[in-house]
Amino acid sequence: MIANEYRITTVCVDSYKNGELEGRLYNLFLNGTTHFDSLMQMLLQLDGLLDEMRFPQPFDETRSFAPVSAPPLVTQSDPVEPTGKLATFLVKIFFRQNASWQGSVVWKEQKREESFRSVLELLLLMNSALTGDLSN
Repeated sequence: MIANEYRITTVCVDSYKNGELEGRLYNLFLNGTTHFDSLMQMLLQLDGLLDEMRFPQPFDETRSFAPVSAPPLVTQSDPVEPTGKLATFLVKIFFRQNASWQGSVVWKEQKREESFRSVLELLLLMNSALTGDLSN
């Protein structure tokens, strides 16, 4: 079973120009940081992380009772929490159903949390925070 602290991925956005994100992903399972240069790269890296952790499992994947290796135990040597230059989002994905993700996202700087029902909805929430268009 994956511990709760592994289920949250911090998305640090350092640059956002013409709809393109640049930043870093943090997750205890990664044992460090992963840089991304585009929105697609961020999504693929996050999806790969979910596959590697095997949580949450996609609904269309065959499941088994075969033993799953536990994620590596990581100790936090630096108590400073990662932050993005423009924004920081804490993404928690609960389900991967209907070829998409469902979960919640916290906009750390504004201490606001919203649920999302798809990857598109997650991206629209992040876009509204980054552009200042909070009408959505």
